[in-house]
Amino acid sequence: MFSLLQHKYSNFSTKMNNISVVIITLNEELTIARCIKSVIPIADEIIVVDSFSQDRTKEICLTLGVQFIEHSFEGYIEQQAYATSLANFEYILTIDADEAIDEMLCNSILEAKKKLDHEGYSMNRMNNYCGQWIRHGSWYPDRKIRLWNRNMGHWGGRNPHNTVMMDQGSKIGYLKGELLHYCYDSIEAHVQQFNRFTSISAYELFSEKRKIGIFGIFIKSMANFIQGFFFKLGFLDGYYGIIICYINSFATFMKYVKLRELNKNGKL
Repeated sequence: MFSLLQHKYSNFSTKMNNISVVIITLNEELTIARCIKSVIPIADEIIVVDSFSQDRTKEICLTLGVQFIEHSFEGYIEQQAYATSLANFEYILTIDADEAIDEMLCNSILEAKKKLDHEGYSMNRMNNYCGQWIRHGSWYPDRKIRLWNRNMGHWGGRNPHNTVMMDQGSKIGYLKGELLHYCYDSIEAHVQQFNRFTSISAYELFSEKRKIGIFGIFIKSMANFIQGFFFKLGFLDGYYGIIICYINSFATFMKYVKLRELNKNGKL
């Protein structure tokens, strides 16, 4: 059995040098243990906010000794903001249930904890696609701010793609290592998620009264493919790299087609 009880608050005595790890979940029994175990060496508390999972997510989390809170899902940005509000410390490490930190990133965070002299810290995220690590294209280095002072930033972006938005003038450091993202174990899973995500994105754009013409849809789709495949060398990842470039381009196409349908009919 894994437990945080002996670890919690043991490494650092001052509040500024403590880190709250925050995770939101929904039916993550296949990935959540790996995620939690990877952050235990750097965490002073781990908070999991769950959207009433129907699998073993809750059981696994409680076995690992984290704080487990159930809260209805209102949107990715809203759920992350709620989870962050529960943290006891100023510095937050935000990690998804299908992610884990590698050893180098773990050591980088431990080193940063000694001072925490930046308001935010960015890190590379590397995606595992159908068992292959993707090292080129629009998915790498996929740099993100995930360790941050919650008093100097907030959750923003556009659902379903939430992001940490730091206040103007914030100092941003960089942490070596990889945030490992086990994103899709099959092409079918990728297609299913992009269909769901493009619908969410289209509704968000529709609520902002955004419009687009047929020509604009094709331009944005082709630009997405060209950028990922040629400029960011997505083809160097071989077969799956090419598949990713194509699906990303088609997802862009579908997002704006769905937006156009909403503008025409008020529904998809």
